[in-house]
Amino acid sequence: SDYHKPNGEHNGYEYVDLGLSVMWATCNVGANSPEEGGDYFAWGEVTPKETYTNENYKFLSNNIITKYCSSSDQGIVDNKTTLDKCDDAARYNMGGSWRMPTLSEYEELVDNCSWSYTTHNGVEGYRAFSKINGNSIFFPANGCYIRTSLCDNIFKGFYWSSTNCDIIPNKSAYFIDFSNYQLKSDTLYLTR
Repeated sequence: SDYHKPNGEHNGYEYVDLGLSVMWATCNVGANSPEEGGDYFAWGEVTPKETYTNENYKFLSNNIITKYCSSSDQGIVDNKTTLDKCDDAARYNMGGSWRMPTLSEYEELVDNCSWSYTTHNGVEGYRAFSKINGNSIFFPANGCYIRTSLCDNIFKGFYWSSTNCDIIPNKSAYFIDFSNYQLKSDTLYLTR
């Protein structure tokens, strides 16, 4: 098997040392095993919900962005580029010093791992093998929610970063995106 055992545990959650600047969790937030998709979150929200829309998005009120905004014609300017701890789903749900990865940490992961589309315990996804120490983690194809529907959960994966996107200011955040065809490390953004 290409599964690597965890190197340790923090606050009750296991991690793998890939030889990078941070340790990576073995499971998604809300998952009990590496192949489980876990919970789904809108960017900057810390609890799952049944419907994902602009109308119920935490930081949008009457089409005005109320946090993580850099343009006065779109909302209340605070120039925040990274999620506060209180808005970080990993910190909120896992506690301790767990947090979502930043864009630069995802870039480090992409650059220092070889990626293989594979199956782990019957679930498709990507395994990232560290070029530094050979350890690996598995990203299940967990799909994403559009309104009330879970979409693309057979062969696509979407993983938020904690970094607001400067390509489309105030409207997006960086994420890692993959399908069974490719890992998109150069277009790490998606509209919220």
